[in-house]
Amino acid sequence: MRKNRNINQLRDIEIIPNFSPYPEGSCLIKCGNTHVICSASLDLNLPRWLKNTTSGWVTAEYGMIPRSTSERMSREAARGKQSGRTQEIQRLIGRSLRSVLNLKALKGLQIIIDCDVLQADGGTRTASISGSFVALHLCINNMLNKKIIKKNPISESVAAISCGIVDGEPLLDLDFEEDQNAGVDANFVITETGKLVELQMTSEKQLCSEESFNSMLKLAKKGTAQIIEMQKKIISG
Repeated sequence: MRKNRNINQLRDIEIIPNFSPYPEGSCLIKCGNTHVICSASLDLNLPRWLKNTTSGWVTAEYGMIPRSTSERMSREAARGKQSGRTQEIQRLIGRSLRSVLNLKALKGLQIIIDCDVLQADGGTRTASISGSFVALHLCINNMLNKKIIKKNPISESVAAISCGIVDGEPLLDLDFEEDQNAGVDANFVITETGKLVELQMTSEKQLCSEESFNSMLKLAKKGTAQIIEMQKKIISG
């Protein structure tokens, strides 16, 4: 049984918009003890393979600072290459954001999302997605106000959350300890209208039954709906 919150309860979430003064859009998102700075920067240079097309682009980069965890990790720049985990996560963030965008409305433009994990206690990728959407939306608002684009390319909101089966019980929004003890671990990316963008699930210690999966999906939809409501209040404020 979970110690300090109900099985269907999110960790305390705080989203601080415009956290950084320089990017076109930014926020600090705190999900319990997981803290991530998300920045959205306008770039006038498209990837080579998109030049002379009718499309724009949104991409993401992700990283953890050396003491974001209990033991210091070396910087990936010092190692000379990104880990497979880092590449997987930043691609996930980019795919999640592009799923709710009309890229043609960004013709000739690129928005680069940077997610820097200051503190990690589970759910860094899901927090990065939920925070990145806020940073992206603020960036889009900035571009609309400056008449850089004419139309808002965002079709709907998107957020992400983790779920798991721990000691046979479905839990929402796993912290690091819960994640380590989970028999089944899943990350859900879900839109405002309840559509599934992406699902990552592993049965590390036990196989996942249909009943267990449905219980996690139900929790994930409830959790992402709450996050999206928070995102909308932050953006409209």
